[in-house]
Amino acid sequence: MEAGWIKIYTSHDFFKSELVRQVLMESDVEAIIINKQGFPYQLGEVEVYIHEGQFQKALEIIIKNEL
Repeated sequence: MEAGWIKIYTSHDFFKSELVRQVLMESDVEAIIINKQGFPYQLGEVEVYIHEGQFQKALEIIIKNEL
C-alpha cells in the first residue's frame, strides 16, 4: 500500500464495502477496496481506503448516507 492512504471503512460484507466505495467515488473521493477475505469460505474483512487528506469529507459522506 502506498503512503498516504488510510482505512475509512471495514465490513465482512463485500457488497456493503463496494457500496461505500461507490458512494465516495460519486462524491469525488478516490477510494479503493482491499479484500482480505479468504477463499473458499469468504471469511475475513473487506476494507475501504482513501487518501488521508480526504478523511473529513469521506467521513461526512458516510455519516450523511448512513452507511
